[in-house]
Amino acid sequence: MKISAVISFLESIANPTLQEKYDNAGLIIGDANGECTGILVCLDSTEDVIKEAISKKCNLIIAHHPIVFGGLKKINGKNYVEKTVIAAIKNDIAVYAIHTNLDNVIDGVNGRIAEMLGLENISILSEKPDTLKKLYTFVPADHAEAVRNSIFVAGAGHIGNYSECSFNAEGTGTFKGEEGANPYVGETGTRHYERETRIETIFPAFLENKIIQALVDAHPYEEVAYDILNLGNTHAGTGSGVIGTLSSAMDEINFLTRIKEIFGIPVVRHTELTGKPVTRVAVCGGAGSFLISKALAAGAEFYITADVKYHEFFDANDRLVIADIGHYESEQFTINLLQELLEEKFPNFAVLKTEVDTNPVHYF
Repeated sequence: MKISAVISFLESIANPTLQEKYDNAGLIIGDANGECTGILVCLDSTEDVIKEAISKKCNLIIAHHPIVFGGLKKINGKNYVEKTVIAAIKNDIAVYAIHTNLDNVIDGVNGRIAEMLGLENISILSEKPDTLKKLYTFVPADHAEAVRNSIFVAGAGHIGNYSECSFNAEGTGTFKGEEGANPYVGETGTRHYERETRIETIFPAFLENKIIQALVDAHPYEEVAYDILNLGNTHAGTGSGVIGTLSSAMDEINFLTRIKEIFGIPVVRHTELTGKPVTRVAVCGGAGSFLISKALAAGAEFYITADVKYHEFFDANDRLVIADIGHYESEQFTINLLQELLEEKFPNFAVLKTEVDTNPVHYF
């Protein structure tokens, strides 16, 4: 199996276009056209993880965090990033990162955290704008159903819990085939009038090429007329953080104890308890202080995240409990998520979880 096959699958789950502008997700090191001998999944692709991949005969590492985040001007081994890059290149180990693009899909990093906490009725906490586009196309009326089916299968027409959504209007189209044309209907050199259906539908922006190909493949015309518009609308399944509800209300102390047990942590940094029962919980793996106001606005009693600074704890305003559980700790279940997804897709292929603890933070 080619490394590119693994990448294609991962990008069908969390397309690179969904990553934040500052991010560097994707194939960091290696040749996508190379044969894959085994996959090792981790949170951080450190030098020790490279050594582990070598010992386990895995030449593809799937990491959550990109080992190269900013630009590298020199590679001489003076820090852990350069040492890791050198070790990977020397040993022909490919490193692929699936970072904020996996954070920004509802079944990604935050969805798994919510699942571990037993949250129900999950929704995105802060939906990402500019992730939708609209397609307008014009089809001979007797081919409209075939074209609709084709673009729906390609991923168009999903709105929340509804699929195959479109608007259709009947009208008359005109065209005249010039020299060299081979029109589906009508005669070259003569203006033709055709009863057509205008089809409108929306789709996630990252599916544009797939949608257009499906349209062209199903459309009978030699030249397919269509328009693509960028939309400012948000997409219900795309964005930062998630929020959900507990099946039954919990006391704050009991919920803090539950957090410690689930995430295997000795301590939780948190704001003052409010005395309210916990029913609505927001989560964001990794550095999530930028969503405190969103958690407040959504009516969460608890917001679980990491990397909260001293003054940011004041932003709770005595209205919710901010619980900082640590960056690594909050994202640790991403490793299991990726392994499960890959094993389901490639059941006859070796997909291993790292045994290296890459958490740089320790508690005494």
